[in-house]
Amino acid sequence: MKIDAIRRSYVKDKLDLDKLNADPIAQFEMWLKDAIAAELPDPTAMCVASVDEHGQPSQRLVLLKDVSTEGFTFYTNLGSRKATELSANPKVCLHFPWHPLERQVIVYGTAERVSGTQVMKYFLSRPKESQLAAWASEQSRPVSTRQALMQKFAEIKHKFDHGEVPLPSFWGGFLVRPHKIEFWQGGEHRLHDRFMYSKSADGRWGIERLCP
Repeated sequence: MKIDAIRRSYVKDKLDLDKLNADPIAQFEMWLKDAIAAELPDPTAMCVASVDEHGQPSQRLVLLKDVSTEGFTFYTNLGSRKATELSANPKVCLHFPWHPLERQVIVYGTAERVSGTQVMKYFLSRPKESQLAAWASEQSRPVSTRQALMQKFAEIKHKFDHGEVPLPSFWGGFLVRPHKIEFWQGGEHRLHDRFMYSKSADGRWGIERLCP
């Protein structure tokens, strides 16, 4: 298999400073709407990168569940590798890879736990099967076989067969407060358009173009 010749041209769009919203959250929301309108698979999927105590980075795909002026929110098992790493080192990077639109967004920020009220509100909005799966899976922990996992799921399903599924004490969410956000638009001849928003100490956002 020869992979060094795999490439394509990026010609869908250009990104200029006068096209950008002064607020990166508003700009992100516009691009997210474009991704949803284009019917991309999993338009809210993002790669979350964290670092362990030895400096080893790790990544995984999760779904963005809220975006606001405060930042970007996702939910997870609090015993998972990402939650453990973010609790020890809250510096985090998010990556939204909207390849069919030849766009990417990279968010640099700090993660903090969201309130229990917010976690409960979101958990109750999930399909019941997803609520049960949160109880059944000890996320990031070893499991002997898939059969063992499905057996645990069946036991949990039977336990909470009637009524609401309670919120697990080990399940929560993180808000990523950004201090830098990069918007990337593919360009011809690998001359991509890249703009970096950086937040100053007074809370204002500045924008600068980066070389591709």
